[in-house]
Amino acid sequence: MPRPAPNSTTAARTKARSAAAADAGSGATRRIVDSITGAIVERRLMPGTKLAEQQIADIFGVSRTLVRQALNQLSRDRLVTLEPARGAFVAKPGPQEAREVFEVRAMLEAAMVKQLCAQVTDAQIAELRAHLAAEAQAVARTDVSGRTRLLADFHVVLARMLGNQVLADLLEDLLTRSSLIALMYQSSHSAEHSQAEHVAIVDALEKRDVRAAVRLLESHLGNVERNLRLNPRAADLASVLQPA
Repeated sequence: MPRPAPNSTTAARTKARSAAAADAGSGATRRIVDSITGAIVERRLMPGTKLAEQQIADIFGVSRTLVRQALNQLSRDRLVTLEPARGAFVAKPGPQEAREVFEVRAMLEAAMVKQLCAQVTDAQIAELRAHLAAEAQAVARTDVSGRTRLLADFHVVLARMLGNQVLADLLEDLLTRSSLIALMYQSSHSAEHSQAEHVAIVDALEKRDVRAAVRLLESHLGNVERNLRLNPRAADLASVLQPA
């Protein structure tokens, strides 16, 4: 005898429960992704750190399946490396990738600042001044994680002022990768120096001086990249191993 078809109320409830479960899983995955990304941006997770699935599952109180989904997403974003039979690790970008990231940033951000200079409002300048004040306060109190995030967010704030969310998201991804690169190659470019360069960029934007704004932005990114040790000298084995 054929099984009776479920009534519409039961079917609706089942569908609602499935949707709720999917939403909960998606939210948990996003929390894991955001937490790991934030730890990378704030330089609390070092390149090469192993990301144990079970440990992350215990931390967030979720299944390993959801952790795996988060790690797969981070892998697509080039923030995590998945190695067969070994697991997941925070990515370790090489020198060539580092150069390419800064090259793309320079192209994107120069065009972004040029466009913003032509349309920035007084209210947006005031918003940027407030952001600069927060940067300066974080630098002064040696709040390393806070100043790192604020200094990176400055560039995303500029992008969002153009009303282009795709650009803002793309730049945010590039900045996270830049944070990994800085960790790998030990930038000596001080937070104080970066903050002062941000002030100069906003000064140029306030004057609507396109040439100065673009020049200062390119100089800022160039200074950061130049202070990365992307071409370390190969050690001379004899001098390194010679007994004292």
